Parts: sequence; structure tokens; C-alpha cells
Amino acid sequence: MSLPIEQWRADTPATQHLVHLNNAGASLMPRVVVDAIVDHLGLEAEIGGYEAADLRQSAIDDVYGALAALLGSRARNIAIVENATVGFAQALSAFDFAAGDRIVTTRNDYISNQLAFFALRERAGVEVVRAADLPEGGADAEDFARQLRDPRVKVATVSWMPTNSGLIQDVPAIAAACAAVGVPLIVDACQVVGQMPIDAPALGCHFLCGTARKFLRGPRGLGFLFVSDAALEAGLYPRAPDMQGARWTGPEQFELADSAQRFENWEFSHALVLGLGAAVRYALAVGLETIQSRCHELAAYTRTKLSAIDGVTILDRGARRGAIVTAALRDRDPREVVRALHRRGINTTATLREWARLDMEAKGVDAALRVSPHYYNTVEEIDRLAEALLVDPAG
Repeated sequence: MSLPIEQWRADTPATQHLVHLNNAGASLMPRVVVDAIVDHLGLEAEIGGYEAADLRQSAIDDVYGALAALLGSRARNIAIVENATVGFAQALSAFDFAAGDRIVTTRNDYISNQLAFFALRERAGVEVVRAADLPEGGADAEDFARQLRDPRVKVATVSWMPTNSGLIQDVPAIAAACAAVGVPLIVDACQVVGQMPIDAPALGCHFLCGTARKFLRGPRGLGFLFVSDAALEAGLYPRAPDMQGARWTGPEQFELADSAQRFENWEFSHALVLGLGAAVRYALAVGLETIQSRCHELAAYTRTKLSAIDGVTILDRGARRGAIVTAALRDRDPREVVRALHRRGINTTATLREWARLDMEAKGVDAALRVSPHYYNTVEEIDRLAEALLVDPAG
């Protein structure tokens, strides 16, 4: 099937002068996303921020429906939050932890999530248990299931795709294990949303968080949280709800919102919300199956090209690998390489040991080059990256 690659690139003007291979950081936004944001900012400047929100309320409401379509859910199960980490923290705060409670997670959970676990350990005496990895990489779902059988387990979490690797965790198997013993699961889908199809209700997780800026191709500074019917029916809510998530119904009483909006904060950028809606609709129009196939094909090609270069070692592990490619560079600092590539008009980034200590220490590297292609990238752009690494010893 012929893909409309030229149309995708025409919708993304920066591709005319830039090779952008940092989509796991922040993708280039399609023109329609930028237009939605700028248009609303112009309206705010013309008539006022509150007034612009009132005028666009119907369009803002429609964003919940678009996100619901993306995640296979309903609008009442969607909360819009400042970023994925806020969404994850809001979900985690819905549980009342006590000394001795356990969180079961993996060796590849996102750094901010790990830091939250450490804080709970220090402040509440929570124990953090990490499932073993399989020999080929990725969490061992059977060991994860064994850890869940401990009656002290309060909640489980998993990053579907870590920030520091192309690894795709077997989240369906982990979710099934959690459901079998009734342990709530929080899924960090930050690197998966917009790259792969997701059916959050079918997955069976209690919560799933994502961001606008990565593979979804939306703006920075915004994220979202799926909250399952089971979580809502259990009465779960964040530790510190605000006036968006609850009503002050009497001198000493409050009433929670009857939807996922109980996890929202009242103040956020409506311009970014409208940009997020445009990004979701664009992704749905392209098709998530098409995006997944194209992304993973380009990532596989990238691994082949880079592994053929002397001194470059691909670090990605796991039975399934997605559109993040990480590589160790012999005798070269990936941070310097990133800067040199940028001077050539090629955007990449470096991932550091301190952001994923367990995985990076196991791989024996302090830093790695991270390349993350998206469906609007081309094989020729990957070739240009490989040629730049070959020609210039500094990158």
C-alpha cells in the first residue's frame, strides 16, 4: 500500500530543512496542531482568557471525546493533566499507603516514577519490589505475577516503553496477572501513545497516563490520564483534589466529580488542550496501525544502519522493540555527538545513566545516543544520520 509520506511531510513544514529524529522527546507538530494553538492564543489576546474558554467550551469538550476514541474508552474516563508525570502522580496518590505496603514494578520504570517510589519508601515505609528481567530483556511476566501474590502488595506499575530503550514491555501479560489477583495497575504509556494502538479498557488497568508532546505529535506542557470505571466505582481520587475535581458542598463537606475529571486541576492552557485535540484527530486520521508499522519499520532500519558502523553498539533489548533506538558509541561522548549532529541539521538526543540507573548499569554505559524516528521520517533521513556518524568522528 502506498503511504502519503509527502503529504505528512507537507503538513510538517520543518521537515523541509530539518531531520528530526527526537520524536521520543518531542515530535514535530503538524501544521493543524500549531494553528489550533495559535488561533486560541489570538482569541485570548482579543477577548480575554476566561471569555475565550467560554466561547470555545464545546471544542474543548470535544477533546475528551477524541482522547477517548484514541484509547478505546469513553469521555468520562479521561482527565486532562499538565503532563504524564502529573497524571502518574495523581493516580499513585489515590492509594493510602502504610508502612509495609508494597509496590510491584519493573527494572525499567521511568525515572520520575522511581523517584516517587523512593519518596513513598522514605515517608511512609513502602517497599518497592521489581520483577526480574527475562534473559532477552523486559520484565518477566511470570515473576511479576509471583510478586503480586504477596498480600502486602497495594498497587503495581509498569512503563510500557521506557525512555532509555526500544524495549516494549509485555503489558497485556502484566495487566492480566494484576487482574487475576485484584491488584490495581498504573500504566505509564508515555512513549506508546501515538506510536501504537491502545485499548485501555480491554487492557484492564486502573490508570493509564500519556503525554501530548511525544509520538502523539501534540504540544509540550500537557498530558492526560485514563481512569477506569473500576477506579471510579471504587471511589479512588487524588490526595489533593482541587475545585475542578470536587465541589465544596457544605462548610465541612465536599463532593467528587463523577468522572475522571476528579483527577484534573482547574487551571491549564486551553490553547494547548485544543492543540492536543488536533493532534489526536490527526493521528486517528493517519491510523494507529499504519503509524505503528511505519515507526517500527524505520526503527529496525535504523538499528541495521547504525550497527554496521564501527564503534557503534545497539543497546535495545526485548522480544518486541519500538521506535526508540539507543546505541553506545566507542570513544565518543553521546552528548557531544548530539551537538555535532544538531549542527548538521539532525536532531537526536542522549540518554544518561542517572535517568535509568538499573538498565544502564546492567548495560555498562554512562550515556547512549537515542534516535527515535516517526512515520513522517524517511529512509533517506536515516541514511543521512548514518553518514554523519561515519564522516565526522565527533558525530
